Amino acid sequence: MKINIKNMVCNRCIMVVSQIFKDAGIPTENVQLGTVTLKNDLQPEVLEKINARLKTVGFEIINDAKSRLIEKIKAISIDYVYQRNEENKLNFSDYLVAQLNLDYPYLSSLFSSVEGTTIEKHLIHLKIERVKELLVYDEKTLSEIAWEMGYSSVAHLSGQFKKVTGFTPSYFKKLGEQKRTSLNDV
Repeated sequence: MKINIKNMVCNRCIMVVSQIFKDAGIPTENVQLGTVTLKNDLQPEVLEKINARLKTVGFEIINDAKSRLIEKIKAISIDYVYQRNEENKLNFSDYLVAQLNLDYPYLSSLFSSVEGTTIEKHLIHLKIERVKELLVYDEKTLSEIAWEMGYSSVAHLSGQFKKVTGFTPSYFKKLGEQKRTSLNDV
């Protein structure tokens, strides 16, 4: 049985959701961003109890197909930004189509109608949050961060960063971590 869960955005979310199922005595096969695969089916009343527990920590079981697809788009976006490697140097729209095997215009229209923003803007905000994180860690230069995040230049990254945050990357770095946003809120 596969259960789709809303608001899972990081490895810590995976740990929390795994622990909820473990505490309930429900064996899982796999827990990843947005989904939990169970070894056995659950009775509806057990599923409701799990959902109530998930809601106390900011998660929720998703039952309708459109919401599941939106959550998949978000999970793929997060994975694309945070696990960037040579394989996904593809244009994000092509990457998303390859992952979901659905037309991009449909995905874009659905996402915009439900979320009130475009997939592109959502991706930009995710990338900027990742840049903020990398700036706070202070382990890479701005040039290295720009390259890692797929920007054509430091100037392009800096311009987009300022447009989204209102700060230059160097000024943000001086401010530190207090200006970061949770991925749930992106």
